[in-house]
Amino acid sequence: MAVRKPLYYDAGNLKEMTTAMVDTIIDQCVYQYSLDTSVSLSIVASSGSLGNITDTRQQAGAVHTHNSSFPNEATTNEPTTVTITYDKIQQTVSGGSPTSDSGWLWPAYLTSAKETQAMNLQDVKDTFLHPAINLLTSSSTTSAQAGTYHINTSASVTGSTVVSATPVFINTQADTTAYTDDVLGLGYTLNKTYDSGGASGTNTVTMDDVNDVEVDMGFWRQDNGTLPDRATNPTRITEINGNELTLSNNFTSQASGVSGTPFPGTYRIGGEVRDQPTTVTNYYLHKINGVNSAVNIPLYIRQADNNLQTYNEGNFATFLKEWMKKTAAESGDGFKIVYSHSTGTNRGSGMADTILSGSGDYKTFKYNADGAIDDY
Repeated sequence: MAVRKPLYYDAGNLKEMTTAMVDTIIDQCVYQYSLDTSVSLSIVASSGSLGNITDTRQQAGAVHTHNSSFPNEATTNEPTTVTITYDKIQQTVSGGSPTSDSGWLWPAYLTSAKETQAMNLQDVKDTFLHPAINLLTSSSTTSAQAGTYHINTSASVTGSTVVSATPVFINTQADTTAYTDDVLGLGYTLNKTYDSGGASGTNTVTMDDVNDVEVDMGFWRQDNGTLPDRATNPTRITEINGNELTLSNNFTSQASGVSGTPFPGTYRIGGEVRDQPTTVTNYYLHKINGVNSAVNIPLYIRQADNNLQTYNEGNFATFLKEWMKKTAAESGDGFKIVYSHSTGTNRGSGMADTILSGSGDYKTFKYNADGAIDDY
């Protein structure tokens, strides 16, 4: 490892930079990287390259009916686990092609023999680039980590820019206050007209609208025999595709209409859905903003005549940016930046998956001679 002290002019005198002065160049490396990152994260709908994390919650057990008595609790369905997969973070890597070093690119320093010499690439890595990468990959979330990413439970964080208003992870739990015990929908009922389908022996029907309709709701028509008896074999909605409903039972005859019109039949939809979640915490991806600050500009050896000259500040910044991008994306000596859900340095808020514990709450409801139960 060779950490060098770049040379600079101070009122015409040739001097070696102090550690504090070198630190301003390291800070500039960080800032330049933030302007054009080579390891970038974005939000996608699914199949993000960082892999997946899961949110789990409980949902009510399926309804259990009997035509002569309430089923014993031991025979009823307990709450089950709902698992939601989040794979929304996509990592993109592009190191680019930095300016090559022909032996004259980098700052000058004094050797132990007091000879002026240009730093080589390894010197530049040890003195500027690797210390900057160490700053970028620390657990902090200040401007010294500009251009890198962190997670926060707020969509607005001072000093950072949210990547997307879409959370990368949502921690949910069952909303125990939302359940009303109305498993068959006797209290909460929607009247919906159907448009087509419902042929005998099929289990799909297209409704005129599905506003407020959810999977697991009951589906029936009062005093109508087009579906199995609701008391002994209740029909529930298992899937919704547009306005088409898929049901748990087949129609026993063509869905009913009103005389003189093709498909105006009105069906009743209602009851508890098994999965009634509430959001506990949203987690958002943020990118830390860069802050430019004064930088000490070193000398380099001019190839044309071997004289020392102060860098043009813009050119020096470009060299630092190009090689920061290359190092962060492709370093072969342990300084490549890689993001992960499970390994490395924790950055920002940890994404917690919490789930309610305990067994279900045994409930009964008498519908004519039938007992209908959910375990909540």
